[in-house]
Amino acid sequence: MLSQYHPGLQEKIDRLKISVIVPVYNERDTIETLLARVIAIDIDKEIIIVDDGSEDGTLELIKDYISPFSFIQLISQKNNRGKGAALRTGFSKVTGDIVIIQDGDLEYDPSDYYRLIAPILENKADVVYGSRFLGANHRVLFYRHYIANKMLTALSNLFTNINLSDMTTCFKAFTADIVARLDNVKHYSN
Repeated sequence: MLSQYHPGLQEKIDRLKISVIVPVYNERDTIETLLARVIAIDIDKEIIIVDDGSEDGTLELIKDYISPFSFIQLISQKNNRGKGAALRTGFSKVTGDIVIIQDGDLEYDPSDYYRLIAPILENKADVVYGSRFLGANHRVLFYRHYIANKMLTALSNLFTNINLSDMTTCFKAFTADIVARLDNVKHYSN
């Protein structure tokens, strides 16, 4: 619940709609659990699933699972075009106020949405990136992956003049205005 982390923001959250984009590719083993967790989040939402040419039965499983939910949209790309293309397709369908990227595996917990969108609701940010290295909970990573991430993040920060702690994080939230200004969004819609 958002009020648990940021008292006073419940009124703002009651007036907004989030768009959750879920790019999937061969996520048969995790997608139902993930979707149940996203659906359980008590925020007005739309879920935009973009299947990027899955070959393991993910698409058929999703079709069956989402049939009772009118707020879930499924877009199928016949060929695997990569996560970036799947996201651009999803961005082109957004109708919410805040857009969240949620991977189809179980690496990131939808219960963190409240903390993820709080800086946007507090007018402190237009874009929020999650981090595996800040806060109380830390993911366990192989040491070599940790070092590689730190080096790539430092290099990225050097060239962008942004101070990120985890460049490769997959948890991201944007205002819909930011998403609408992204280049090439309409070029990749189905």
